[in-house]
Amino acid sequence: MSPADSVTLKLTRLSGGFRLPAMTDQIKSHELAHVFNELTPERVIHSVESAGHTPTGRVAILNSYENRVYRIELESGDSLVGKYYRPGRWSNETILEEHHFLKELDAEEIPTAVPLTLRNGSTIDEIHGIRFSLFPRILGRSPQEMDDELLKKVGHLIARIHNVGSRETAAHRLYLTPATYGMENLMYLLENNHIPAEAARLYELVVRGLLERISPMFEDVPLQRIHGDCHFGNLIETRDGISFLDFDDMVMGPVVQDIWMLVPSIDDHGLAQRRVLLSAYQEIRDFDATQLRLIEPLRALRFIHYSTWIARRFEDPTFKHTFGYFGTLQYWQNEINDLREQIARIDTFYC
Repeated sequence: MSPADSVTLKLTRLSGGFRLPAMTDQIKSHELAHVFNELTPERVIHSVESAGHTPTGRVAILNSYENRVYRIELESGDSLVGKYYRPGRWSNETILEEHHFLKELDAEEIPTAVPLTLRNGSTIDEIHGIRFSLFPRILGRSPQEMDDELLKKVGHLIARIHNVGSRETAAHRLYLTPATYGMENLMYLLENNHIPAEAARLYELVVRGLLERISPMFEDVPLQRIHGDCHFGNLIETRDGISFLDFDDMVMGPVVQDIWMLVPSIDDHGLAQRRVLLSAYQEIRDFDATQLRLIEPLRALRFIHYSTWIARRFEDPTFKHTFGYFGTLQYWQNEINDLREQIARIDTFYC
């Protein structure tokens, strides 16, 4: 892995620049990758027509590693966003829990993209074995910088989202815990031989040592519906204000997960930003400050989960091309070093 690859990897893991999904079923994605690769523009257009709309035939691919996402132009002059879910990942029930949450947010006038009801009466349909949903296109732009004014707006908004998220549970969604993001991912990596023999034993020892330290910290921490992938790239500024996009990775987790991912830096500037955001958050909703001790454990769990995300999809040609350095001895040595640094940070400040 080149120095540039290493820097990019660390930045994207910390900032949330790549998707971090959670697989809950046992179907391996690469076994269905050919289905995804056969999703042609013609099939996208046909799916939109079958859902009751009239596309012009103009389709633009939008950025997404996990799913296939397209902007589809309609004869009416409007555009839709079509989201085509990676086969073998979510069940209908899992997707519908996300859609239910979005509808709840919309009912509270919290701006977000709400899935459209399709001709079949649901917000999900299927074409050639691929589930899909359609959303209205939200016009806006990504925020240019996270200044104090924007941090306050985001703090208010995420607090409102968490208020709604606390009302119900999501039985079919992943629970973000050391067991799921840590041990289950470790077992997957080891059992499927994704780690070179020279590094596997040490990586296992480091992860087990980490989980032994942090698991007691998660005891009695309330879990609720949260965004789950709440990074800066999932914010958009519209004429009506700030909106969050992409609740695809909604989980049952501690609310601080959404907080630290919005302001992940640990330098003085980052800590000052977090204070501004939390001050605004607490104008809307109480925040248990003891959850702040979970930030570094959650960051470490993200490292493990990120590697497992790549591993589960590595037979997908897109992933092989993008993450060609994955699986090398240097990759896993870097992972071990990063996790050791996290353990040292946790031991220094929390143990």
